[in-house]
Amino acid sequence: MKSVADRMAESLAKGPIHFTLIDPDKTRGKSAGELAREAERLGSFAILMGGSTGITPEIMTEAARSVHQESSLPVIIFPQGPESITGEADALLFMSLLNSRSVAHVIRMQARASGYIKKLGLEPIPVGYLIVAPGMKVGEVGEADCIERSDLAGATGYALAAQYLGMKLLYAEAGSGAPSPVPPPMIRELKSNLSIPLLVGGGIRTAADVASVLDAGADAIVTGTIVEKDGKAALGPIVGEVRRRRGG
Repeated sequence: MKSVADRMAESLAKGPIHFTLIDPDKTRGKSAGELAREAERLGSFAILMGGSTGITPEIMTEAARSVHQESSLPVIIFPQGPESITGEADALLFMSLLNSRSVAHVIRMQARASGYIKKLGLEPIPVGYLIVAPGMKVGEVGEADCIERSDLAGATGYALAAQYLGMKLLYAEAGSGAPSPVPPPMIRELKSNLSIPLLVGGGIRTAADVASVLDAGADAIVTGTIVEKDGKAALGPIVGEVRRRRGG
């Protein structure tokens, strides 16, 4: 069976992709599965599962099982910390929060969890994680020195460092519920310097937001808060714009 990372690479070769982010503390059990079923129908590539607060292994396990019961989409953990890990998932974004003030978020939590990840047989996908202002709750919890929205050189420095360290993806986000996404000039600058895929999330609410982010060069879109707020109906226009760019 192909790895999640290989399937992602194959899909990205055909155009941009969409990830539906589910916070299992807010969308629990059966509701997570129902949302995943709709995300698959619309054309989302995978379910990212995680949140900034309120996460336990039990909550993650229940939601992951529900997603697998209702869809064939891969479940990828978006970790808050070791408490986010469940063997019911298919893969895990093995992320280093590049611009955190805390060594714990850069490497120490990853070191504590790595043996358990290996034991569970989860597929780790190495990701450089960059928090752009305003950062919202994830910036607070991650103790991030958020990249200012005009600091293109600073963002690029972190992104290239992640690539040179061997990370397979760069994920830049303004934080869940941010007033607006990562600014297009920053996305363009990151994309022009990187040779690894660029994921962008936070503050993406409409098809117009999706178009702006993709036009700037993002390879993948992550949306979560708008789905929590407006339900499954919010996914249609967003995923539809991503699919339009893929030609179907």
